[in-house]
Amino acid sequence: MPKITNDWLTAVGEEFEKDYYLKLRQFLITEYNTKRIYPKADDIFNAFHYTPLSKVRVLLLGQDPYHNENQACGLSFAVPESQTQLPPSLQNIYKELSDDLGCAIPKSGNLKKWADQGVLLLNTVLTVRAHQAFSHRGMGWETFTDAVIRAVNEIDRPVVYLLWGKPAQSKRPMLTNPKHLVLCAPHPSPLSAYRGFFGCRHFSKTNEFLTAGGLDPIDWQIED
Repeated sequence: MPKITNDWLTAVGEEFEKDYYLKLRQFLITEYNTKRIYPKADDIFNAFHYTPLSKVRVLLLGQDPYHNENQACGLSFAVPESQTQLPPSLQNIYKELSDDLGCAIPKSGNLKKWADQGVLLLNTVLTVRAHQAFSHRGMGWETFTDAVIRAVNEIDRPVVYLLWGKPAQSKRPMLTNPKHLVLCAPHPSPLSAYRGFFGCRHFSKTNEFLTAGGLDPIDWQIED
């Protein structure tokens, strides 16, 4: 697994030497050698490669990666450009984005444009077995991503957290920085989107907060 090389290494590099992470690493080596695991090992830390800590303006927190073939890419909710069938959760995100800001609904699920603008697309668990949701939960990733969340919490400027669904919202007590904005809504999956995700207007609220804090808004439009 390639390690992080940018400013995240200063913030969370010590995690790689801790006992829990060394155990996690050995577990992952076995998993990748014996089972089908997503995403590809080289893509595990893409969220950090694309969005350095110094650039984070939004933290969009997911759960674990998509577990179907050729979907997981190391960015929460995103899928590779080659995917023509978008996951239902991402379809619902695009629907809310259209209703909120009038964005055209794209065919592409590549969210790197968001990551490049400072949207940290983080899952709480960074790997998963094929077709087995939550199969790597409780193996150590949550300890690592909690360290990431704490590092973002320490940023001394406006940051927005988008916490969709109860697992993401369980991190709410960690977010103590008064300069930051925390937005919560049900998960965008078909099972819960109609319980309050639709109509939450998190995209416009994010941009209003960033602009009020003297920062550029996010250009949320994904092009095909």
